[in-house]
Amino acid sequence: MYAFTFHRPATARQAAGLLAKKEDAKLLAGGHTLLPTMKQRLASPAALVDLGGCADLKGIERKGRNVVIGAMTSHAEVAASPVVQEAIPGLAYLASHIGDPHVRNRGTIGGSVANNDPAADYPAACLALGATIVTNKRKIGADEFFTGLYETALEEGEIITKIAFPLASKAAYAKFRNPASRYALVGVFVAKRGSDVRVAVTGAGEGGVFRWPEAEAALKTRFTAKSLDGLKASAKGINADMHADAEYRAHLIGVMAKDAVARATGK
Repeated sequence: MYAFTFHRPATARQAAGLLAKKEDAKLLAGGHTLLPTMKQRLASPAALVDLGGCADLKGIERKGRNVVIGAMTSHAEVAASPVVQEAIPGLAYLASHIGDPHVRNRGTIGGSVANNDPAADYPAACLALGATIVTNKRKIGADEFFTGLYETALEEGEIITKIAFPLASKAAYAKFRNPASRYALVGVFVAKRGSDVRVAVTGAGEGGVFRWPEAEAALKTRFTAKSLDGLKASAKGINADMHADAEYRAHLIGVMAKDAVARATGK
């Protein structure tokens, strides 16, 4: 590792101030992407601003028809939260299947969403539930937040402070995971809120997380796994790598979507 300055602010406001003052500074949320990248010399920020000491970025609470989760809340805390388990059990399930115990206890929801890894789990939940990503400057709807591989609508100096997830009458997540990394080869989150149905896919798209309109239309008619019988996702625009080709991933989208709907309906 090379020399850099390390800062540990106590509040999000202090963190934003440091980020603005320090040249070439990077935020440290969980560190599972940034630190390995630094060790490989693929990134060399002059300063790190650790958000781990910002108590105002942590916590989970129910606010009206939303579950609001602080950006520095760990995956393990989301998974174990009685609030999340009762209000959006599919989100708790998702968090409980991220990585391994070490990753779940160190990684944070804000760090994952800000990094927008194309195989990460939380982006699918945000997109399917129509979450609002709240920063120190504004509120951004999930449909506008995720813009491409490792790309988001976050601007320079902008910090995610919390994420608000609307409640859904039915919601669930299913993924086919890489046995080593536990990242999603394909993950599908389905959610039904009133007449609105959303199906979000992670791990498969060349451009990152995306919605599957054909499945949404089928499930709006009847929210049951059988509604997806015979429906096939197109392999166009689907990622292919050493783990799975595009056709296989396209097939898995349908399988995981049916699994998620079955979980959401209990059938």
